[in-house]
Amino acid sequence: MKTIFEKSNGTESITLTDKNTQVNFLDKDFLRINEIGLPQLGELEVMRHYKELSDRNFCIEKGFYPLGSCTMKYNPKVNELLASLEGFTSLHPETADDNCQGALELMYRLQEALKKITGMSAVTLQPAAGAHGELTGMMIIKKYFESISDKRTKVLIPDSAHGTNPASAHMCGFDIVPVKSNDKGQVDIEHLKSLLDKDVAAIMMTNPNTLGLYEENVLQISKLMHDNGSLLYYDGANFNAIMGYTNPRLMGFDVVHVNLHKTFATPHGGGGPGAGPVGVADRLKEFLPVPVISFDGKKYFRDYSLKNSIGSVRSFYGNFGVLVRAYAYILMMGDNLKCATENAVLNANYIKEKLKPYYDLPYDVPCMHEFVLSGERQKEHGVSTLHIAKRLMDENTHPPTVYFPLIVHEAIMIEPTESETKQKLDEFIEVMIKIAEEVKQNPAVALSSPHKTPVKKVDETLAARHPDLTYKETVGE
Repeated sequence: MKTIFEKSNGTESITLTDKNTQVNFLDKDFLRINEIGLPQLGELEVMRHYKELSDRNFCIEKGFYPLGSCTMKYNPKVNELLASLEGFTSLHPETADDNCQGALELMYRLQEALKKITGMSAVTLQPAAGAHGELTGMMIIKKYFESISDKRTKVLIPDSAHGTNPASAHMCGFDIVPVKSNDKGQVDIEHLKSLLDKDVAAIMMTNPNTLGLYEENVLQISKLMHDNGSLLYYDGANFNAIMGYTNPRLMGFDVVHVNLHKTFATPHGGGGPGAGPVGVADRLKEFLPVPVISFDGKKYFRDYSLKNSIGSVRSFYGNFGVLVRAYAYILMMGDNLKCATENAVLNANYIKEKLKPYYDLPYDVPCMHEFVLSGERQKEHGVSTLHIAKRLMDENTHPPTVYFPLIVHEAIMIEPTESETKQKLDEFIEVMIKIAEEVKQNPAVALSSPHKTPVKKVDETLAARHPDLTYKETVGE
């Protein structure tokens, strides 16, 4: 495919005026001497160029996204329609409360829904992403201990945790202490006990964890932490596996963030911004960022009265368009949120059982919404997990998360979500089996993949260290 510079044909597209603009008032040092060197094409050619580029992008409308840990589920188009309503898109964030009651009511109702779903006593919608929610939660924990004059310096984090967990805690000034996993892929209770002292502020956990396994000792962990005067933080990245069946509060957690852009089907990644609301137990609600959205029985309003608030963590009030989409999804699903959980867990276990004869399965037990295979068996033939991921790109499938969690060598993390049909799951299973057989019979195919993508096999190390991001032709100053 040619670049837009190579397609340039000297055509003038839109002429805004037939008068020469006078720039005599500008210093000559700021005026361009040479031609600007931008490509010149007609509007139709420009439109076709960018349509051709967009057609090269992979998206969920094109194929399967088994992207473990990221819950790339289908986003209902009706939610996009609702978020694009003029009453929402034209609303200025500094509009007085009296003049934006509809938007405030929507946010208030979303807060209430998330309180019910998570079991928490209060919720803020401000954080703009999951990691931002983590940071907000850890700031709340830090200020809580400061308010009771209890200086705590450590945060415990399982060795299978998301990488943002230690980063978020460290940004709040905490020292990070890793907790080992046991032979079941869960938190090692004895190791946890050995780490507990009066310096431990909290533990950050994901449940189910990043192996897709439910922490069966979570209540024991909760008791150990609370008996030590410590708090529990719940990373809600895997909430898609439990919603409607249990909640973090029942497990004993004090703070939780949920990824609206994962669990509640709003675009994320290349598709749009995120949102990471944070819920807290009753004793922490005075520490939430302000404003929270309140209702006095007659009017919805932005409430700044929290006496121990950590302050605002986001300009205005978060990513409002994401909040609209998530609220629409919750209303659409209603009590059927449980069905999403059921199907996500069923789909993951179905694929796991079908693929375990062909790939190593480090933890051969029922999983939740995702599971982790290992490509160690294929590595014996010289084909790494990365090669398998690249080969999947030839089969109209986005590669799953690879090499994470770090405690599994050659990890292949698969999450089908509840969105896909059995037919699509079977197609993915067939492709994975095909690749496994191919590796044994003709590994060169995988080693040289991908073959059908616009950009073929690249030197990843060279590409990362020396990216080529500019067009080489001299186009003027």
